[in-house]
Amino acid sequence: MEVIRLDQVCLWRRTQEEFSYDLKKTILSIVEGKYRQPAKKLVLDHVDLVVDKGEKIGIIGANGSGKSTLLKIISGILQPTTGTVRVKGQVAPLIELGAGFDPEISVMDNILLYGVLLGFSRSEMKERARSILEFAELEDYALVPVKGLSSGMVARLGFAIATDMQPDILILDEVLSVGDESFKNKCKQRMDSFWDGDTTVLVVSHDLGFIKSSCDHAVWIEKGKLNLMDKADKTVECYLSNLKPI
Repeated sequence: MEVIRLDQVCLWRRTQEEFSYDLKKTILSIVEGKYRQPAKKLVLDHVDLVVDKGEKIGIIGANGSGKSTLLKIISGILQPTTGTVRVKGQVAPLIELGAGFDPEISVMDNILLYGVLLGFSRSEMKERARSILEFAELEDYALVPVKGLSSGMVARLGFAIATDMQPDILILDEVLSVGDESFKNKCKQRMDSFWDGDTTVLVVSHDLGFIKSSCDHAVWIEKGKLNLMDKADKTVECYLSNLKPI
């Protein structure tokens, strides 16, 4: 049964030049008759993708090829410019650990807020809070504002919340190793439970050995296009054979 389908998905995004083009400069350029439409870049180019329930999919490609953007489209963080996206089931995205936290409120309140945003009730999140704090090793920081945590603590909190949910679809972007060695081992053990279960997993990683050994299939994204989707080992081999020597 398919749980993710992308049909002819395109995404145009503003360039950094446009983001830095402030209001004052814009008004002056209009008054002087020099205004031009800021450039946009085609980040995803007519992507078709189908993922079945329980599949483990690796996503590979060079930096800037559109891998993380693809995950954000599937997660609903970004909306496509054209094309359609269909996702069935509850999604837990670990794309930027700690993204979405409110730094001014406590760790506990952020756990409740994060869970509600993922579709859980406040009462259910209260029941889950203790196990989340224990896994993140933040029991003594429950009432501390998130801005008072180190970046490592925030990363642990984000990982603990998202993986405690037992989602239907888990989306990972280079976040398999957070914290010290002890915590990395805890993360690995928890991730193994997802790999052994029927959770659908999409993972972006530059660790091609991990992709080959752990994923059913792999997707190779190049310049916003889906270049190849095949068995993980075959996709990785094709990707490596097309790399240009430095």
